[in-house]
Amino acid sequence: MIQLFRDANYDFIGKRRWAYVASALVIAVGLVSLVSKGGLRYDIDFAGGTLIQVRFAERPQIGAIRASLTRIRLGDSVIQEFGDPREFILRLPLTGLRSEDIITRAQAALGAEASLGKFEIRRVEFVGPQVGRELQLQAIYAVLAGLIGILLYIAIRFDLKGAVAAIVAVFHDVLVSVGALSLTDREFSLPVLAALLTIIGYSVNDTIVAYDRVRENRGKGVRKGISFTGQINTAINQTLSRTVLTALTTFMATAVLLFFGGKVLEDFAFALTVGVITGTYSTIYIAGALIVDWTAWAEARARRAQKAKAAAKA
Repeated sequence: MIQLFRDANYDFIGKRRWAYVASALVIAVGLVSLVSKGGLRYDIDFAGGTLIQVRFAERPQIGAIRASLTRIRLGDSVIQEFGDPREFILRLPLTGLRSEDIITRAQAALGAEASLGKFEIRRVEFVGPQVGRELQLQAIYAVLAGLIGILLYIAIRFDLKGAVAAIVAVFHDVLVSVGALSLTDREFSLPVLAALLTIIGYSVNDTIVAYDRVRENRGKGVRKGISFTGQINTAINQTLSRTVLTALTTFMATAVLLFFGGKVLEDFAFALTVGVITGTYSTIYIAGALIVDWTAWAEARARRAQKAKAAAKA
């Protein structure tokens, strides 16, 4: 087995306060971006409307495209270059018209603008308002179902503290990934939702490995007399090579998709790439650190209760 770190003995838990500050700052920046932009920029699957992918024979002027669409008076449209300078995505808002009528009007408007030249309609999608709302609810239900399943599994296999800490670490990873989407002005689409669900599973996987190593060490009677903080730190160091190797191989795959997978897969690959990085970070610095602090708080509370009881008897 490949070992990147032999006899690793890094004090990850000792640096947890710095990790908390760094995580809080990154999440805060993402949340500020979300609030300032009025939330995520939803794909047509969630927002509803009509999407038209057009490829022009020559590179067009965006102003000419917008001017042609303004004439058909269907509301404010979003015009976005799609990978190639000659290819564009046109997003038209929801109207009372049928999708066929919208497409016919848009095609006629583009054809009437002489400066645009010849063009080809390559893809058309239409999502009604009801479907968009249902997909938003289903996305929320999918994420919540995944988190509840993880919470129950870890609580049964390990303990409640470990389960809650793992869920907080997962929330951390999702918030960082969503914040990164907002900061880079990327759309939240069904593929991005799939990426977030993948991040949830990926993040908790490495955390469970570290938890399992703590249990194994206890079962073998390894390192008795070491504090609970030391046991968590030892487990993280023992699984560090596996965690980093898994992250590197996954990162290379997502990076290839990000840079060479084309425009369709770009947002999906970006969310996964960010999730792999933050998932590895949260496994090392967040999940175990939260258990340590929770345990220390519970022990201090128990000691105070015992002192109070002893004082009352005296």
